[in-house]
Amino acid sequence: METQNEEITLKELIQKANEWMAYLRSKYKKIALAAIIGALLGIGYSFYKKPVYTATLTYALEDGKAAGGGLGSLASSFGFDIGGSGGNSGAFSAINLMELFKSRAMVEQTLLAPVNQNNTTISLAEMYIQDNNWREKWADKPLLKNIQFLPKTDRSKFTRIQDSIFGVIYDNLSKKSLTVEQKDKKVAIGTITLNATNEFFAQQFTLALTKTVTDFYIETKSKRAKENMDILMRQTDSIRGELNGAITGVALATDNTFGLNPALNIKRVPSAKKQVDVQANTAILTELVKQSELAKVTLRKETPLIQVIDQPILPLPKEKFGKAKGIILGGILAGFLTILGLIIRRIFKELSL
Repeated sequence: METQNEEITLKELIQKANEWMAYLRSKYKKIALAAIIGALLGIGYSFYKKPVYTATLTYALEDGKAAGGGLGSLASSFGFDIGGSGGNSGAFSAINLMELFKSRAMVEQTLLAPVNQNNTTISLAEMYIQDNNWREKWADKPLLKNIQFLPKTDRSKFTRIQDSIFGVIYDNLSKKSLTVEQKDKKVAIGTITLNATNEFFAQQFTLALTKTVTDFYIETKSKRAKENMDILMRQTDSIRGELNGAITGVALATDNTFGLNPALNIKRVPSAKKQVDVQANTAILTELVKQSELAKVTLRKETPLIQVIDQPILPLPKEKFGKAKGIILGGILAGFLTILGLIIRRIFKELSL
């Protein structure tokens, strides 16, 4: 009995499917017309859609025990706690350094970098605004039409409106365009990718962002070593001046005692004192010179941190929404939506009876 009911149910399903197929075949003109309209819209979209250019830069991060402390210092300055062991230094290069590339401070500083366009020097922010036709949209808005973003402007002096505009640009870039990744955790090589409709902007922004982060990274990591070297150099110059003065004093005292009666030793005291100053300053200067050279070596070890391996070179790879793709996708999407609409319409019609 159950088998018979199952067979009846299966037959009903097949019958119902045939009814739906017959219904859709009866509406083939509407479906075909919708597919044609969708294909035409797809072609129109292919003309409207700008090609997207991809700028890719590959960099290598210097590894080693000497770099560990500097990495931790830079990480802590941004609120990242990676611990003090050497093994944790990789955590910064793999995760926190990528976040540094995408940080708002670095991106906004990059947007103020100068770039030459049509023999005119403008900022990358201004180039972005022009590419997105924001100036035309701001023409009838008094608070926005006179807003300027000049190259190398002091970011701290921005107005509230400028902050708001930069916030929008940063969100667009960080969420839709900018990607920073490390493909293999075992290798300290990272990749920066920027997608943009302006080929030149994509290339220049990627290069400027890398320079901004590299300069900041190097300055932060080598700050202590540089300060130490500067102090030693100032002390060295000071002691060298004292030594030269002492040598001159010895010569003057010697000249004053030349041909002096050997019995008058008291007259030789100034010369002897100056000689002691020369010996003391010579010893101090020797140690300072040695320490200064060691400080220079330490600074050189810590300076080269990020090495660019491959950089974006024009022409950049581009992805274009082709006409064939527009026809196929537009036709399929329009046809599918039409079929779905017809099915929903018939279901509601049957339920209302």
